[in-house]
Amino acid sequence: MKSRRTVKELLVGAKDAAELMVDLAYAAIYFGDESLAKEVLRLEDRVDELLIDLRAVCMLAARTREDADQLAGVLSLAVSIEGIADSAEDIARVVLKDLGIPTELRDDLRHATEITARVRVREENQLEGASLRDLGIPTRTGMWLIAIRRDVDWVYGPKGDEVLREGDVLFLQGPREGIDEVRQLAGGTPRELPPPPERAKLSNLDRAVDIMVELKDASEVAVGLAYSAILLQDVALATEVGVIEDRSDELFHQLEGWVLRAAAELEDPEELRGMLHLAAAAERIVDSAQSMCRIIEDDGPPHPIIAAALTEADEIVAEAIIAAGSAADGHSLRELRLHTATGMEVLAIQRRDRWFYRPRSTRQMEAGDRLLAIGPEEGAQRLRDVCGDQRPEGEEGWHERADEDDDD
Repeated sequence: MKSRRTVKELLVGAKDAAELMVDLAYAAIYFGDESLAKEVLRLEDRVDELLIDLRAVCMLAARTREDADQLAGVLSLAVSIEGIADSAEDIARVVLKDLGIPTELRDDLRHATEITARVRVREENQLEGASLRDLGIPTRTGMWLIAIRRDVDWVYGPKGDEVLREGDVLFLQGPREGIDEVRQLAGGTPRELPPPPERAKLSNLDRAVDIMVELKDASEVAVGLAYSAILLQDVALATEVGVIEDRSDELFHQLEGWVLRAAAELEDPEELRGMLHLAAAAERIVDSAQSMCRIIEDDGPPHPIIAAALTEADEIVAEAIIAAGSAADGHSLRELRLHTATGMEVLAIQRRDRWFYRPRSTRQMEAGDRLLAIGPEEGAQRLRDVCGDQRPEGEEGWHERADEDDDD
């Protein structure tokens, strides 16, 4: 008889699977890849199974009114995770139902700073039998391994001692040029994506595409910040998620207007249907992220199981302010290779009153810019060192609430 998993195990599994679904769904869009879209549907079945078990375990564990009140937060988080997974499935079905995605949108998404790829380890490869630590894939290719599918089993956030096998399906994130390098190591052939076409002037469709890319970036950032807000019980981070949600509503309404204008110019406006479905799903992801943050707005701390589950990912959100004359001042993200050098992925840059979500590798940084990044805890100090941020540890904005609590 199969042993019943704990609330923590079920919550971690559902969270990790839903996050991977979002990454793969967007990758399916920009590669027009049905195999990636089908992976999303497989994961959606897994999320459903995990959340059904989670609800059952929570009901069995609630022996008192106090237990029920605390576990209500766990179930609320489960609803948000389910909303993210369902939205990712909707994105994947845009590909599977061939609803139509403008070529201009695929071009923009393919040439984003970081993209997600799916690579199978073939019979003739250079990866089999070696641990991830020994292979050093991030250093060699710039790509980070976020998950492995091994037959029907999944390994999320694989550790350095994980040994790769023939037949493993690798899911990676990183710069576009790194994909072909990994494919060759895995025994595959390069895809050699063509460079993006030059456009003489912005059309109505181009404007709609730009807004769609910003909406997609906002949805990814909102989820990362929401998990971190809950983990750190940080109201300031939760407020940032609310700002992103307001912005995503505005972007969606702008997108509808530009799509209507673009439809009047196209011979076949049907190709815009997929973009509207994609935009609606991205906006729902942001809504789900905001709903997560309500957990820390309630009286009292969330159930300790929630913190334990979110800590399992070994990732935190950190901030760094770029100092004049620092290594980061005046340089682009591509030049600094921050992800490889620090392990931190830049979610957003705040420049005065303006935010740049999922900034492109060509984005040049300036003194005074505020970076929000996600990654391992040890990477936060490395990031501050590169940025010349001399504030003592603990004085970052995200830690102010915790410090105040300690003083009480």
